[in-house]
Parts: sequence; C-alpha cells; structure tokens
Amino acid sequence: MATELEELIDFLTSPSPPVKKAAVDIVRGLTGSEDGLHSLSNYANTVLSSLSRLLSDEKEVSEPAAEALVNLSQNAGLAAKMVEMGMIKIAMDLLYKPGSTITRLLVMLLVNLTQLDDGISSLLQIGDDKMQGLYVMKLVRSFCRSSETSDDPFDHVGSILINISKKEEGRKMLLDPKRGLLKQIIRQFDSSSPLRKKGVSGTIRNCCFEAENQLQNLLLISEFLWPALLLPVAGNKIYCEQDTSKMPLELGSALSIDREPVNDPEIRVQALEAIYLIALQEAGRRALWSVNGPRILQVGYEDEEDPKVMEAYEQIGSLLVHGNEAEEPSTNTSK
Repeated sequence: MATELEELIDFLTSPSPPVKKAAVDIVRGLTGSEDGLHSLSNYANTVLSSLSRLLSDEKEVSEPAAEALVNLSQNAGLAAKMVEMGMIKIAMDLLYKPGSTITRLLVMLLVNLTQLDDGISSLLQIGDDKMQGLYVMKLVRSFCRSSETSDDPFDHVGSILINISKKEEGRKMLLDPKRGLLKQIIRQFDSSSPLRKKGVSGTIRNCCFEAENQLQNLLLISEFLWPALLLPVAGNKIYCEQDTSKMPLELGSALSIDREPVNDPEIRVQALEAIYLIALQEAGRRALWSVNGPRILQVGYEDEEDPKVMEAYEQIGSLLVHGNEAEEPSTNTSK
C-alpha cells in the first residue's frame, strides 16, 4: 500500500491543475527542511523527473517546482542525479523559451549544478563538437545584455562563470580569442551590482591560472584586463600626472579623478591573485611594468588595512623584486 509521501509524489502528475498545484506546493515546503529533503531523496528519480516536467507549466506550478529543484540541488547526490538525467539541457531550453517566468530560479539551479565536474562538462557541452560552447555563449550574452536593475535575474550567471572557470576546459573556452567571451565578461566589472562584480573578478582570477600557456590571449585584452585588475587595488588617492603619464589612457584617466572604492576585500584579493599569476611569467611582469602597475600597487598597499589583502600585495611585491633580480644576467649564481 502506498505511503502518504508516495501518494503526494503521484499527485505531481495529476491531470487536475488544483491537485497538481497543491502537491507541488507541499513538495516545495518539504525541500526547505533537512528531514523533508531526506524523505524525498528516497524517491529521487520519480520526484526529480516529475518536477522537471512541471517547469514548463503555468507560473503558479512552474515556480514552486523550480524552487523545489533549487533546494534539492544543494544536495550533491541529488544534484548529480539531476545532471545525469539532463537537467542542464532542460534548464537551458526553458531559460530561452519566450515568456519564461522563472529565469532567476533556472539560473540559480545552474549555479548549483555547475558546482559538480559533470555539471560543468554538461554546460560546456563537452563531447558534442558541433554544439560545444553554445550554452556558455548564450549565458555570457545574457549576462552582458541584461539591465542595471537591482533585481536582474542574470546577475547569478557570474557565479556560473566562476564555477566553469575552475575547470581547464572552461578556462580555455573563455580565453579563446575567436569566441571573445572573457573580453565581454570583463567589461561587466563596471556594474553597480556587487554579485556581478564578484562574479567577474572571480572568473578573471580563475582564467589567470592559464597564464603560463595562454598569457598572449590574456594580454590581447589588456585594455580591459588591467583596469579591472588594477583599479580595485589602486587605493583612494588621486594620482599625479607624473604617475598617470606612464599609464595607458584607460588607467591614467580613471586614476586622475575621484572614484568609487571597491569595498569588498574578497574582490581586492582576487584582483591581486590574478596579477600575481600573470606576473609569474616574465612577459607578464614586463606587461605589468609597461602600465606602471608596480606604482599603482605601491600606492594601493599604503592605503590598505585588511591583513589578507596586504598579504596578497606583499606576495606580488616579493615576486617583482626577485623576478627582476632573476632577469638580470649578473644573478645567475644561486643564493
């Protein structure tokens, strides 16, 4: 004989709209507690497939179904089952369906699913030579086109980009100059949304782990890259002409006037870590000197009060000193 929970799950596929709505509302409520999640996970395959079908229903049903899936996807085991059953494709298809009313929830679902390696591979469409990268291109386009409202459903795409750039295939896709994705993403650093800003800085930092092999592709977009990395760590002072005259226009003009400080220490640390990864390469250090980067870092360090951020400045400072020594022919002997 069916248990109460089994009956409830059966009602998710009821032909009666009021019954279906009542069932999905109860299931959404259950996903909000540990006990509820545990009980539903015993029927994972049935629950997940029923909820995924409800995503294309009317808003009063699709919204609680999407909320339930977002909650369920916070459990790694259930998220893995979702990826296995093709939830990334379902979410992407619905995200770009005209008149979608659950955009934010679908993006949040993708954030959770791309915390798994298989979820990243699924979103990158690895193994599908014809379609590979299409989903990512669509998401980047939406991220870059969406409005500057405080309630932008595509703000969370920044978190997806951080997730996919943790994987080498994701970084290579974003750095591919033919696709031009990183250039588009970096330009969103000017956004007033803290979530979007953090998404951009985290993605740049992850992509800089490819600096050893892809430095040229990073420096191809240096007119956007250096302002995104150096302005957050430039301190608060207005720079004198003696300093700005040695910088490209996009940096010098920004540092010649009053500007909004970047108050989030995590963003400052990410920017400094990205600069460090670039500066590990000899050509990266030369590029940093060419934009008067060390002077900017020196001024920024003087203004900095956060111990973790100061440590990140010091790491680059040490590298620049020893890096320059290593490049001088007279220092070939070991110390």
